[in-house]
Amino acid sequence: MSSEGRTTRQQVAVRAALDSSAEFVSAQQLHAELRAAGERVGLATVYRALGKMSEGGEVDVLVRPDGETLYRSCSSGHHHHLICRGCGTTVEVAAPSVERWARDVAEREGFSDVSHTVELVGLCRACSQAVDMAP
Repeated sequence: MSSEGRTTRQQVAVRAALDSSAEFVSAQQLHAELRAAGERVGLATVYRALGKMSEGGEVDVLVRPDGETLYRSCSSGHHHHLICRGCGTTVEVAAPSVERWARDVAEREGFSDVSHTVELVGLCRACSQAVDMAP
């Protein structure tokens, strides 16, 4: 995980904290959780560890509309996200038709080594029902 190829105790702690969370979390949230658990780790170290994991494809990265970056341990394989803008619930979705479309467009335009991110944002069932029931 580190640039020298050596993994530090702090990086292992960041990874473990991220793995224990089912939802997307910010670096600040992870840092607070680690400190509350008695880990001696700086916020800059948390950011560096998350950056390395992101570069390595080990974490999903989500940028909220307000610009805040959130992280979650990544499931295997390429996927996209369906995100509730009400409560933040996130669902990983496979989208083979999107993959075919992206590949076809890239080939047609003469591009190679193309990557993409698709995030669908809406209201989950519970938030939709809450909105429908509001006076």
